[in-house]
Amino acid sequence: MLALRIVGGAVAVALLAIAVVRHRRRQISRLNLLITAAISVVVVVLAIAPDLFDPVFALFNFRPGSGRRLTAVLLFAVIVLFVLLVRVQAEADANERSIRLLVESLGQAAFDWDRAAELPPGKRIVVVSPAYNEAENVGAVIEAMPKEIDGYQVVPVVIDDHSEDGTAEAARAAGALVATLPIRRGGGLALRVGYDIALKLGAEIVVSIDADGQHQPEELPTLVRPILEGRADHVNGSRMLGAFERDSLIRHVGVHFFSWLVTLLTGQRVTDISSGYRATRAETLRKLILEQDQFWTSEVTIEALRHHARVVEVPVTFLTRRGGVSKKPKSLRYGWNFSKAIVKTWLR
Repeated sequence: MLALRIVGGAVAVALLAIAVVRHRRRQISRLNLLITAAISVVVVVLAIAPDLFDPVFALFNFRPGSGRRLTAVLLFAVIVLFVLLVRVQAEADANERSIRLLVESLGQAAFDWDRAAELPPGKRIVVVSPAYNEAENVGAVIEAMPKEIDGYQVVPVVIDDHSEDGTAEAARAAGALVATLPIRRGGGLALRVGYDIALKLGAEIVVSIDADGQHQPEELPTLVRPILEGRADHVNGSRMLGAFERDSLIRHVGVHFFSWLVTLLTGQRVTDISSGYRATRAETLRKLILEQDQFWTSEVTIEALRHHARVVEVPVTFLTRRGGVSKKPKSLRYGWNFSKAIVKTWLR
């Protein structure tokens, strides 16, 4: 026991010394220094004169002998560590949110607002396409979009997720309005930036479409038709109801599994929850709480269902990637993170 007290006291003194040095270098705050100092002093006193803590041990009925007081010390240490962990997690969440908001703000500021001001007046369907290193595909996607649908002007908006291959230039050359993010944060954040821009452009319907050529822009009228007819607030394009070129067996099974999971959680049948081809009424979009930076394709539909929006699915065609390299991680990792995104969204 004496050896344990000596080691514990020495470690506490070392941690305090490190904290003092880091504070002088402005690597930690004064608050963190004070917390470290308080814990270190308690450990040192406990190592030198443990009898001073007898009133505390007696208060919780930890009597001497059989290692009970050592158990008490370990229990108190776990409680302190848990409190510190909660504090660190809260700070990390706050910092993460601040970074997210900063990137979103800078992305919106980098949008082609001058070109957007030249758009003709009238009703608009804004088509948002998050893109990372899709210079090879994005131009063809933009050029294949219809210019108008039932009197609604179709406005393509590409959110370049800090690409390195000229994606933004290719999108502008094809006629899209573009915003380039200052750092890469994922398709979910890029989509949120695009949604905010679409609402500021006065869109009545906002569509999301992949920039890799897997979704067919020619099917936009089919996608938005239920909203135009007043039958839906959110429309999900489903390859399971339409046609698709199979990418891999694992991903195909994953589409069925995740759709079944969302159906089970929400009580509404969904056949293709991983589809990124969808349309949402602007009034509905404003109500949604979107937080996922990655593995985001399920979030909008689940959020729409949570707000009791009228959600329908329509058949669409999915092709395999026309060119370039897929940005999705390996299947098992993708499946695990996609599952977490579904559950986190449902638990809100």
